[in-house]
Amino acid sequence: MLAATALVLLMTPALGLFYAGLVRSKNTLNTFMMCVAALAVATVMWALVGYSVAFDEGNGLIGGLGHAFLQDVTFEPRDGTTIPHLLFMAFQATFCIVTVALVSGAVVERMRFAPFLVFAALWSVLVYAVLAHWAFGGGWLQEKGTLDFAGGIPVEMGSGFSALAAALVVGTRKDYGRQALLPHNAVYVLLGAGLLWFGWFGFNGGSGFSTGNSGVLAFTNTLLTPACTLVVWFALDLLRGRQVTAIGAATAIIVGCVGITPAGGFISPGWAMVLGAVAALPSYAIIVWRPRTRVDETLDVLAAHGIAGLTGILFVGFFAQLSWNGVSDGLVYGDAGQLGLQALAVLVTPAYAFAATFVILRVIGLFMPLRATEREESL
Repeated sequence: MLAATALVLLMTPALGLFYAGLVRSKNTLNTFMMCVAALAVATVMWALVGYSVAFDEGNGLIGGLGHAFLQDVTFEPRDGTTIPHLLFMAFQATFCIVTVALVSGAVVERMRFAPFLVFAALWSVLVYAVLAHWAFGGGWLQEKGTLDFAGGIPVEMGSGFSALAAALVVGTRKDYGRQALLPHNAVYVLLGAGLLWFGWFGFNGGSGFSTGNSGVLAFTNTLLTPACTLVVWFALDLLRGRQVTAIGAATAIIVGCVGITPAGGFISPGWAMVLGAVAALPSYAIIVWRPRTRVDETLDVLAAHGIAGLTGILFVGFFAQLSWNGVSDGLVYGDAGQLGLQALAVLVTPAYAFAATFVILRVIGLFMPLRATEREESL
């Protein structure tokens, strides 16, 4: 678990590298610094109150404050695990960190740094920690039996639909729709994606909290699913008469990793490969369609994370297999109720993430300007 925690922490600077390559060269440093800021702010907020909101006993909607300032978080194993409570807290902190960093991808190149710091602090507690409680901390979705192995609800759908809200509130870049706003460094993007995939083995494999069957299954599926997504992505590009691109390949890796995140320990390797192929389709379609709209969701967090995570959550409802996961079957194996529980998660999670993010940014905007001036944006 120490290694898994370090791997997930690596994902935040890897994301910074990935994002930095996708923006114009003049915005490279600011984009990377948003990920650095997320690491700092989310870590502090997690230790102060976020972990308690997510994992302390409370009610179905929100945890209590019994672990605020890491009270009673010691070397003794947390209930339901065999690892020290302190290590469990640190592992979960890395999830919060990278999720906050993900949302920054919707507003890079025009959001001011200071309001982003405030947003990161509020969002990590009011959105991420609440969703984590619902899915993992004894909240109402977990109590009902919704399955999410490693974060499809708080990390992937939470970041994706929050990104959509953030893009709408902050608004478009001044040149959006008038000139091509192209990535400046494909090597950064590919290297970042490769490091993210590497980190995802800790993200998904570590979520089994042991080297038992579920962790091994998730680890293996994290190899298979992105590879299948890559193959289908290549095919889609070629069928459209386009050249296969480095940016497309990197995006496909992310989509595959996201798709298997909620499903990794619940579906067989065969179905994980099918998931990789299926997850490519809606994410690819949205990435192609989105530039034709006025929604300047800069780095396609919605498509790569929100939609791919949603696909993975629903896939569990269809193809979870008790003989592989020891928990539940999906619809294909005789349990239609599991699909209903997964569908519930994909309805309420986007709604809450979008609405809460929209309100948080509107409130921040009452006290400080969210976006750079036109002159600052031009520099």
